[in-house]
Amino acid sequence: MDVAAVIALFPGLTQVELTTWVERGWVIPDADGTTLEFHEIDVARVRLIHDLRSGMDVGEDAVPLVLSLLDQVYDLRSRLKAVLRAVEAQPHEVQLAILERLG
Repeated sequence: MDVAAVIALFPGLTQVELTTWVERGWVIPDADGTTLEFHEIDVARVRLIHDLRSGMDVGEDAVPLVLSLLDQVYDLRSRLKAVLRAVEAQPHEVQLAILERLG
């Protein structure tokens, strides 16, 4: 998806604003020379930033902190899912021992 298509999805979002977000590293689309290609994950990130800025009135200076914290939460969630899959792959007795140990 190109810049114009992304901008069309979000009322009030300008090309200058989106370009600024890319320059600041808040969104990292694929770049081919002067062309930016936004994938589904990039559009989701734009949606998040747009919601933070427009819907929640998060200040521009606070956006990097909020994004960093959310990235950490998503990473932790992914790691916990991996731990869960690893535990589920264990024999039943091991699963029970883990549950007992967790309290």
